[in-house]
Amino acid sequence: MNKPILPFYMTYPLPIYAQEEDTMMRDLEYLEQMYPSEAKKYQKRIAGVLDKIDYDGSLIYDEYPCKWQLYRLVENILAILRKEAQRNRENIPEEKWVWIEDMVQILLCHEIYRRRHKHHKTTKPVEVFGKYI
Repeated sequence: MNKPILPFYMTYPLPIYAQEEDTMMRDLEYLEQMYPSEAKKYQKRIAGVLDKIDYDGSLIYDEYPCKWQLYRLVENILAILRKEAQRNRENIPEEKWVWIEDMVQILLCHEIYRRRHKHHKTTKPVEVFGKYI
């Protein structure tokens, strides 16, 4: 009972990994639907801002994004949210803005993580020894 010897590239479970990542992304999207209404509102605004800077070479795809740039991005999103609150005549106390800033920072990091994984899946496959990976 001799087992055939497989080339190294056939021993990696790439299709299984892709299925696991698809399952993980579906779970993540399902759980995002359960966010509280305020978090959903901030998530939509964050997604809109990131849509504008979502391109190859963007800071969101850097291996180690600059903390200062992410902080500036949070500040820009907060400025947008403050203008929207003024336009809608919402009276939000300053203490709550501290909480909102933390929430925006968490949601921003989460959205960047999600986009990086989605971007990783849509990049062009690489050919290695006649096989695409």
